[in-house]
Amino acid sequence: MYRFLLTPRWWGINVFVLLAIPFCVFMGSWQLSRFEDRVQDHRDAGEQATAAKTQAARPLAELLPVDKVTSGKQATVVGRYGKQLLVPDRELDDRRGFYVLTMLRTDEGKALPVVRGWLPGDADPAKAPAAPAGEVTVTGALQASETPGSNGVSAAGGLPAGQTGAISSASLVNLVPYDLYDAWVTLAEADAGMKAVPATAPSDTGLDLKAFQNLGYTGEWFVFAGFVVFMWFRLLRREVEFARDVELGLAEDASADGTETDGAETDEIQAAGTRTDGTRAGGDKADDSEAGAAGAAGTENGTAAKASSSSTA
Repeated sequence: MYRFLLTPRWWGINVFVLLAIPFCVFMGSWQLSRFEDRVQDHRDAGEQATAAKTQAARPLAELLPVDKVTSGKQATVVGRYGKQLLVPDRELDDRRGFYVLTMLRTDEGKALPVVRGWLPGDADPAKAPAAPAGEVTVTGALQASETPGSNGVSAAGGLPAGQTGAISSASLVNLVPYDLYDAWVTLAEADAGMKAVPATAPSDTGLDLKAFQNLGYTGEWFVFAGFVVFMWFRLLRREVEFARDVELGLAEDASADGTETDGAETDEIQAAGTRTDGTRAGGDKADDSEAGAAGAAGTENGTAAKASSSSTA
């Protein structure tokens, strides 16, 4: 009954199933591990942000370049404030407002973007307090350059002069006449009249949409594996039922039916050819008979004509 499993068709099906199931399980496990890694990164980022508030500030040069380990740590740098910009459409405590971003020029000849605080409402230079004059020492949480279009960072262009959508060296390079650090800091204590901006978690460390996409992909791959098993059993059961019906005489083998049908069709074709040949032969004989009758009639007419001529003479 199960001899059909040895046919080339079922060899192909079985090989496909044996390869598809491990592949689906592997991909599902990998997506699950990616989700677990993001959950762990989220926990580590939260613990790191809490510990950074109590750790002593370190010089900026010791914390560069910014990565997942150094992001959020307290950095200290000495310099003089320079050009000031506004960063519109930033929310804080569910309120819409803007950041006041001022460039801090250091002795190394480069400028560090510093978020001095947040103000509610539309971005307006008249609302932003002027930066302190002279040399200052700045202490704040170190942050990596923002990416437009992610984590609430606007990607819109065409902003008025004196505004920027993202805090990054790539966005600021055409707005300020200084070389820039590929980083920025947000003050632990905002300047007078403004509210301090809390540090954000490093990219790819939160339970964001990407994390839940990994979880969704995990379920999809395991569902695919189950579907492959289900379809294999369904095909197997159908083949077994058909083989049982053939043994009980309830169904005919498709190959046998095909042979009988071909034989019957061949007989019919041969019979039709025989009938056609017979009809043609009969037609030919009838034509010969008609031709003979016509000849005999012509002969009789000729004889009668000769007899008439003789009588007249």
